[in-house]
Amino acid sequence: MKLRKVSALKTIACAAVSASMLVATVPAAAGQDEISERKLTFGVKPLPEADRDAALAPPPGKSSLKMWTYNVTSTRTGSKGNKYTGTMVGNSPITTNGTTTTTVYVVPLVVTIGATTFDPTKNDSACLGGLNALELLKVSPMVLAFNDFKINGVDVGVTQYSDAFQRGNFWKDVKAKGGTYHNKLNYKFLPAMAYNPPSGDAVIYSTPGLCTTQYGGIEVNAFDLVLKLFYIPGLASKGVGPTNLVTFMLYNTTMYDTTPGNCCIGGYHGAYNDTITGAGIQTYSPFQWDSAGFFGGPNGQDAAIMSHEINEWQDDPMGGNPVPAWGHVGQVSGCQTNLEVGDPLTGTDVAVVPVFGFNFHLQELAFFSWFYGGPSIGAGGKFSDNGTFTSAQGKCI
Repeated sequence: MKLRKVSALKTIACAAVSASMLVATVPAAAGQDEISERKLTFGVKPLPEADRDAALAPPPGKSSLKMWTYNVTSTRTGSKGNKYTGTMVGNSPITTNGTTTTTVYVVPLVVTIGATTFDPTKNDSACLGGLNALELLKVSPMVLAFNDFKINGVDVGVTQYSDAFQRGNFWKDVKAKGGTYHNKLNYKFLPAMAYNPPSGDAVIYSTPGLCTTQYGGIEVNAFDLVLKLFYIPGLASKGVGPTNLVTFMLYNTTMYDTTPGNCCIGGYHGAYNDTITGAGIQTYSPFQWDSAGFFGGPNGQDAAIMSHEINEWQDDPMGGNPVPAWGHVGQVSGCQTNLEVGDPLTGTDVAVVPVFGFNFHLQELAFFSWFYGGPSIGAGGKFSDNGTFTSAQGKCI
């Protein structure tokens, strides 16, 4: 998914007021008949080609994410011998054996749609037994390095899920260099911010039978514009900048594209040139934290959506790492040509990780070798981190 451009009129209107002060009128509730299917999907907002050089080699006075560049020759059917180059966050697990740490900021968003508020900082007795989503996120395996991850039968260590995945992703090289490679994330939690979208850019979905009868929906393109015009530049004083990732946590609120029936986007990651602060190339990612089972069963619950987006950012921070065409799997019905490790397995989780009696959900992810071809350099010789993929993607037509 590439997010559409909004009109110049909307840009001018948004620029005329502070995003946090937008006045919301009561939107009409969208009943279930307006959503033919609650299908969980994800998106990406790639950095424009014209700005890629500034990301890899920032001009004087600018900074950027710590990234490494890979060069690989495909062994896949239909693309064998083709060469590809891309970038990932941190240091290379192929050539180094140390630890890189990147800061990730988390901003809880309190979304108010009409008279209904969706707040990740408040205790939720109906869906979380009195717990609150933000505090759960803080003790999740995305943030804390407490769980001993075993990937395809290989013990990759006690660490965060994103680090465990990356170690497993390149296990052949990590193991060969003594197993000391790590790509860690230092999470910092910022104060909650309010998002009060106008009625034309928000909806209340009716969810009878769930722990909550109302579920939020916000229009993704208008939301993306507000993030880049107001929220992200306004967070520069808090430390947000090109050397880190800033994320925005939505609670029991999903995103839709243009119309409420075109639902649902659980999260996306993007990169853009922040010309408002002049800081340089900024990466960011909104994600949905679901406690109601909006997508049915465990699909997309709690940390699963976050795990999808954080790991996609880690392996494709600028959103455009090229790969041989793949598809007809996960959320992709056609053929796709970027390295998005979550999309091929959207809706497929690894085993739950219990913490203090709460079972956290994490999405299964595709390995580097699945995109570029075997033999696998991943843990256990498999092509995904829970063994669903046992061979590389075939030719996509």
